Amino acid sequence: MRKQILGCAAVLSLAGGGSDVMASADDPARPPCCYTNPRYAGTCAVEPAKDETCASVLAYLNDPQSQGKSYCGNTDIRGGWKQQACAKPTPTASGPNAPGAATAPKSAPPRRR
Repeated sequence: MRKQILGCAAVLSLAGGGSDVMASADDPARPPCCYTNPRYAGTCAVEPAKDETCASVLAYLNDPQSQGKSYCGNTDIRGGWKQQACAKPTPTASGPNAPGAATAPKSAPPRRR
């Protein structure tokens, strides 16, 4: 009996019947969806789950009866949401030659008497 159980477990794992945790590690990262609302400070960025789309998240945010998901910092603002393109983060330069980097003050030339 024990061999049958182990054999079934091996077949399930080879057939892809393993846990969703393993499958999610292989899924590529999905781009975020961004939304704005006049009553919400800033832009809300949501990374849709495997079974969600940007449109379904927007429909949830605009449905006054929706509850149970924690989009946009778990906001309770419903209605008035609009989808917008997500702003690309600006690369930050670092190092001694970066704009705005602190530099050592130049020493003044010696004074002549």
